[in-house]
Amino acid sequence: MRVSAHTAPGRLARLRGLYVIVGSAAAGDPVEQARAAVEGGAGVVQVRVKGAPSGEVLEIARRVVDLARGRALVLVNDRADLAALAGADGVHVGDDDLPPAEARRVVGPDRLVGRTCRTLEDGRAAIAEGADHVGYGPIFEPRAKVVDAAPRGLEALGDVCRGLGAPVVAIGGIDLATVAAVARSGAACAAVISAVLGAPEPRESARRLAHAFEAGRVSAGGRPS
Repeated sequence: MRVSAHTAPGRLARLRGLYVIVGSAAAGDPVEQARAAVEGGAGVVQVRVKGAPSGEVLEIARRVVDLARGRALVLVNDRADLAALAGADGVHVGDDDLPPAEARRVVGPDRLVGRTCRTLEDGRAAIAEGADHVGYGPIFEPRAKVVDAAPRGLEALGDVCRGLGAPVVAIGGIDLATVAAVARSGAACAAVISAVLGAPEPRESARRLAHAFEAGRVSAGGRPS
């Protein structure tokens, strides 16, 4: 039986590959950041615009949803309400945001809810509370933001991917030298910021990262996309 692309299972099936977090003020227009990511082959874009008025974030999210339609999933960081209003594919919440169950009430049953976690136990709790997938890390030392947690490493990532029973988005310090190893560890996605947005040619950097992730995934036994 075919699963609709507009349901949570359909969207979850597309949660794969390069996952680019856009909205860094230092990298310019968030919409153009998203355009470079999608044109480079990112499978997921997260809109993360800190400190901006809600109306501005909503407008950015709507524009990113429009440009990514049919090519990439779009998630909104923190704001379940804005994710729903923008027609995004879901929301990602962290420690200081709505609990997964409350985010689910806002976005409904057909959108994705992702949750940040630092341990396998955190991840299991998030899934039990209504998340579809988790963001796990930092895997390596982050470059784009300060995280009050030690790097977890590839072995711990593999343990979480095998033990969780739900898709894992790996995040933290991932670059072209490590993205294939992240895929081989079982992660559904590799989330990056500076590896794309801090590069001289963001579109080309996204293309290389997306290709390297796919190569790592296939070498670990996954089917080519």
